[in-house]
Amino acid sequence: MEQKIGEIKSIFQAADLTELPAFINTYESDERAGVVTLVKKAQKQLSDYEKECRRIEKMKEFENKYEDYSFICGIDEVGRGPLAGPVVAGAVILPKDCNILYLNDSKQLSEKKREELYEVIMEKAISTGLGFVSPQRIDEINILQATYEAMREAIGKLDPMPDLLLNDAVTIPKVSIRQIPIIKGDAKSISIAAASIIAKVTRDRLMVKYDEVYPEYGFASNKGYGANMHIEALKKYGPTPIHRKSFIKNIV
Repeated sequence: MEQKIGEIKSIFQAADLTELPAFINTYESDERAGVVTLVKKAQKQLSDYEKECRRIEKMKEFENKYEDYSFICGIDEVGRGPLAGPVVAGAVILPKDCNILYLNDSKQLSEKKREELYEVIMEKAISTGLGFVSPQRIDEINILQATYEAMREAIGKLDPMPDLLLNDAVTIPKVSIRQIPIIKGDAKSISIAAASIIAKVTRDRLMVKYDEVYPEYGFASNKGYGANMHIEALKKYGPTPIHRKSFIKNIV
């Protein structure tokens, strides 16, 4: 008796990626339009998965190049450009056999995907660290030095300590661990991408909290960057305690 298309659809929806080849093999000779559509969907899912696996393998170039090191740590920061809020650095040591897919520069990911990956990274990483430098400290020492300070704090929270750092473009002063600066590293290294994601999610969540305290500035949506609403609120209400005075001196 021929299977109903509804039954085949249920099988497809319940199938995980490892079961898709068998699904395709079983139903690819079925010429009914509904089944043909399901098989095409299965083929696309499998193709997309295989493409993502190849992309992630390419992003392990530096981790593989320096595989003799025991604990390779990716470093990245978020929040260098905003007018308000801290700069936040992330540090992540991933396991050698890391199989997390979809890691990428956090700016290239949707908020939903970043949140999903944050949970996976925090679960699977050997160690993670976060560093925070306040707006007041940024004003005191400048944003570049504040970024370095946040990165050193993030590294200091790792356990075990790394023996190699993969950095997004910078060399961090006052750090004795060997460093490899990589231009656009958050798109070229899974470790740096993971650091970028946990830093971004952490800072975004913090700015949402600040939005509850200072609702006029739209921090939940603009995250402290110079959006029109934010600029207009600054002109109308003046700065808050989380604004970087050195960044807004030409605005207020």
